[in-house]
Amino acid sequence: MICHIDAGNGIPIYEQIERQVKFSIANGTLLVGERLPSVRELAIQAAVNVNTVARAYRELQQQGVLDSIRGTGMSVSATAPEICRQNRLEMIRQRLRSVLQEAKRNQISVDEVRTLVNTEWQSLAQPDSG
Repeated sequence: MICHIDAGNGIPIYEQIERQVKFSIANGTLLVGERLPSVRELAIQAAVNVNTVARAYRELQQQGVLDSIRGTGMSVSATAPEICRQNRLEMIRQRLRSVLQEAKRNQISVDEVRTLVNTEWQSLAQPDSG
């Protein structure tokens, strides 16, 4: 479930965990009712502090993404897929807005931005050659 924690990217680790859980739900990797690893299990898998995972799970529960199941841990809530799809788009929108603001400040034209986006999108579709 958790692909990668990057302590040096400026995003708090608990937030990286939240994002990855939300993206996994939004893209269907995690399904409604599916149990998540325990706080301790995920802390070991991600090599992070138990309190960090607990904070991420608490935040996700407060947002309605996770349900606490007495004695068994956390599972994906019935409302989670829609919440996560909307949240995923908003996270991408915010990051994209930041990039576009930087491009505008640096006088990069809309056409140049479109070309960059198209080129990068196409390169992501190409199989790795290494």
